Amino acid sequence: MHPLKIWLLASRPKTLAAGLTPVLIGTAMAAAADAFHGASAVAAALGALLIQIGTNFANDYFDFVKGTDTEERIGPKRATQAGLVSPKTMLVATILVFGLSFLPGAYLIYRGGWPFLAIGIVSVICGVLYTGGPWPLGYLGLGDLFVLIFFGPVAVAGTYYVQALTLTPNVLIAGLIPGLFSTAILTVNNLRDADTDVRTGKKTLAVRLGKTFARWEYVVCLVVPGIVLPLYLCVQTGGHWFSLAALATMALAIPLIKNVFCSEDGTVLNDTLAGTGKLLLLFSIVFSIGWLW
Repeated sequence: MHPLKIWLLASRPKTLAAGLTPVLIGTAMAAAADAFHGASAVAAALGALLIQIGTNFANDYFDFVKGTDTEERIGPKRATQAGLVSPKTMLVATILVFGLSFLPGAYLIYRGGWPFLAIGIVSVICGVLYTGGPWPLGYLGLGDLFVLIFFGPVAVAGTYYVQALTLTPNVLIAGLIPGLFSTAILTVNNLRDADTDVRTGKKTLAVRLGKTFARWEYVVCLVVPGIVLPLYLCVQTGGHWFSLAALATMALAIPLIKNVFCSEDGTVLNDTLAGTGKLLLLFSIVFSIGWLW
């Protein structure tokens, strides 16, 4: 396999929408408030993308060294587990990508102040501790909360603030939209891996509370951001009604929910995970365009 293809595989491109969509929504809301700042938007997007890739690399490394990723896994191929990248090289790549994230981060600190340094450091630490360290978040069932917060309100509010230099409660609420969709992506991942995670001691919510809980968690994490929150925001602001066009994209959620409830096949759930990422991206694009009208 070509080296570039290997590293693209390790970056998990089907999940990267989770890092970019909060920036898209935050930027659209800033633009609607006549506060768009292009350089800040680009820096926020680069920073979010690099931190997510760094987290994916760390996950690839730590799941392998902890023995979680074995030949029994039914998810997409992992570069370290498959022998495509040595553990040492993956660790170096993780450190390098996290280090690079501080380049756009430096501009965000210059623009928005020292709180962005704290956000960047905490994001990187949590990215490592998601699967690394003695008490990894993902192994304790705290991964869902991490994803909800950092791929939701933190990312959207940070993107908005670094452009508008102010913040409103509605921006934080809007942040729950990509946060919950991203949690749905993680839920499918955990549902797919529940049986192997039990044997390796990885206690995700799907393991702790069962597969039925995970299936209903998935539904909630689609319905609330896909229908409830957009309606609330439009009623609350008394405008931005065109953003409700995004509700039409939720028709794509019907087969995804059906897959989650009716199948435990790894290939089907892998496709469902990818489909959820596409739904997140499409919904966010339509919502953001509509919010600007």
